[in-house]
This record gives sequence, structure tokens and C-alpha cells, in this order.
Amino acid sequence: MGSNYKMSYNVDLVFVIDATASMDGLLDMVKRHALSFHGDLSDAMAKKRKTINQLRIRIVAFRDYKYDGEDAMLTTDFFTMPQDQDMFERCIREIKAVGGGDDPEDGLEAMAYAIRSHWCEGGTGVKRRQVIVVWTDAETHELGFGAEEPTYPREYMVRDFNELTAWWGDASQQGYMDQNAKRLLLYAPDLPYWNTITANWDNVLHFPSEAGQGLDEVSYSEIIDTISNSI
Repeated sequence: MGSNYKMSYNVDLVFVIDATASMDGLLDMVKRHALSFHGDLSDAMAKKRKTINQLRIRIVAFRDYKYDGEDAMLTTDFFTMPQDQDMFERCIREIKAVGGGDDPEDGLEAMAYAIRSHWCEGGTGVKRRQVIVVWTDAETHELGFGAEEPTYPREYMVRDFNELTAWWGDASQQGYMDQNAKRLLLYAPDLPYWNTITANWDNVLHFPSEAGQGLDEVSYSEIIDTISNSI
């Protein structure tokens, strides 16, 4: 293998973003860097002798079905970068940090949406990476906490945490993601169920945040470095 060899990747990123009021700082940071994200990630990977053949980004923004109703969950299709970066930026800028009600939010439902994304099937001579990045400063409700609300996706959603774990999969059971390609990056408090995920799911990196304090301590460069290191 020559010294100029570079590994090429098809990368699917799903940004799972707590869009409640305390997350205003994180959302502002993501909005500021939305248009430059593709180039910045490509540059970071190039330093590691990796190239991005294709980058797609999907957004899942969550709040609380009991408190926020039809505004509890925003999901998009994948944006192919850099072709769709203007649409990606407009989508990000439309997300407002509001609502949420009580401290726990519906983060597990957001995880279910992310895991069931329409992941890229890959291509000849390239590796795949399927990366979910979660940003939240809140504990999560148990699955189904808001199931009685008319906007709750009962027919689509997992029944309990065990089923969500099966959707993630492991070495003995295939889930909805490629076992070799999947990664989960958690910027979340060391609280249930985030710490349960960290302790029991494979391919997880957890960066504990302070409950109720937003994510102002997380820098953009740290996010880029963490994602590029996980690919």
C-alpha cells in the first residue's frame, strides 16, 4: 500500500438535536457553521488520510410530545452535501430553541427515528459510516410517555427500550444499521437512559453534559474532531 493511499468513505450523519429552550447556544453554533460543515469535516478527515466520497446529513430535532404536541419532533430526509447545503442551512435556521415542559424530553423517540433512517447502501471501493450524533442536556422520558397524545407516532414507534436496543443491534443480532459502519456519539447527561445506552450498546462514545445547562461548553472544533475520529 503506497504512502499516498487514502481510504474513501460514504458517510451518513444524523444530527439528533434537543430543540428545547436551554439548547439555544448549541443551536446557534450549529447554525453559524452549517454552510462550512462539509468543507470543515472534509479537511479534518484529509489530515487523517481519509476522503469523503459522499456526505449526507439528516436532522431529527426533538422536544416533548406531551408539552409540545405537533412541534415535538422535526425530521428531515437526508441532505446530500455540498449540493444541498443551502437547504440544510435553511432547515437548521428554522429550528428554534423553545418549549420542552418538564426536564425529561422525548430523546428515545428521536433515537428511534434516527436508527430507522434510510441509510446509504454503499458503493464499490468505499467504506460506509453511519453516524448518529445526539446533543441534549436533558434526561429522557421512558418510551411511550406521550403515547396518548394525538401527534405521537404510535404505529411507527418502538414499544419499549428493549425493542429500541434490538433496532440498534449487536454482534449477535442485526439491527437497522450496518454493524461495521454504525457509530453513536452522545453529548448527553450521565442520566437514564443515556447512561444505559452507553453501558449496553456497542460502538458508543459518551461525552457527559451538565443536566439543564445547555451545551455551551462543547466547541465546534471538538465536534468536527470527534466525528472525523469516529469515521
